[in-house]
Amino acid sequence: MSKEKFGRVVVAEELQRIATRFKMLGEPMRLRILQAVCQEPHTVNDIVNATGSTQANVSKHLALLAAAGILTRKKDGQRVYYGMKDQMTVKLCELVRSQLVE
Repeated sequence: MSKEKFGRVVVAEELQRIATRFKMLGEPMRLRILQAVCQEPHTVNDIVNATGSTQANVSKHLALLAAAGILTRKKDGQRVYYGMKDQMTVKLCELVRSQLVE
């Protein structure tokens, strides 16, 4: 990958942040979670049902995605809703998928 592809020289800290973002997207369960919430926020139980995983596993991945700034977390009484914070992540996944289909 050339420096010109980034538009400028990228410093080590930025490269680390880019790598971290890709690492977050490198887990299939996290991609299933993103697919479940990309249109509208959902509760943990909704996401568990959509992914077919366990509550503990989903909660672990939700915490990581929220900490990475990819998901939002909003509490409404006893329920917690998770939704997309970073729409660019959805676009990135769509771009990758379109390349795989071609």
